[in-house]
Amino acid sequence: MRNLITSVLTIVGLSLFSGNAKANECELTIEANDMMQFSTKTLSAPKSCEEVTVTLKHTGKLAATTMGHNWVLTKSEDVKAVATDGMSAGAQNSYVKPNDNRVIAFSEVIGGGEQTSVTFSTKGMSGSQSYSFFCSFPGHFAVMQGTFSLK
Repeated sequence: MRNLITSVLTIVGLSLFSGNAKANECELTIEANDMMQFSTKTLSAPKSCEEVTVTLKHTGKLAATTMGHNWVLTKSEDVKAVATDGMSAGAQNSYVKPNDNRVIAFSEVIGGGEQTSVTFSTKGMSGSQSYSFFCSFPGHFAVMQGTFSLK
């Protein structure tokens, strides 16, 4: 009887754990630091995610005005143009041109010790399309970028 109870509790526990793991597949975290680096060059989420939340954590110490970072998602072919347009948009717009339809998602610019999240819909995104994320703080996008995919 004791083995049966242990087996049932183990199965229930694994079911609960796998359900939580599945829900968390649509929530991603990435870090940025004072050395102008993201913690990873690749992010992905399952195609089954209708929405994805990306949390950006700035692990550095410098202020947003000095070494701020954000997270911007576009089609890969649009990175340079969006980043260039973002520089002239200014800090008040998190260095993203207002109403830019090339931008799928972006977070606010944050400084050391801060974090922010952005949630976006994957509707209209394709597993065969190439997407990139980058930091649009002036001068950062050249080194702070990576790929995002739906798998």
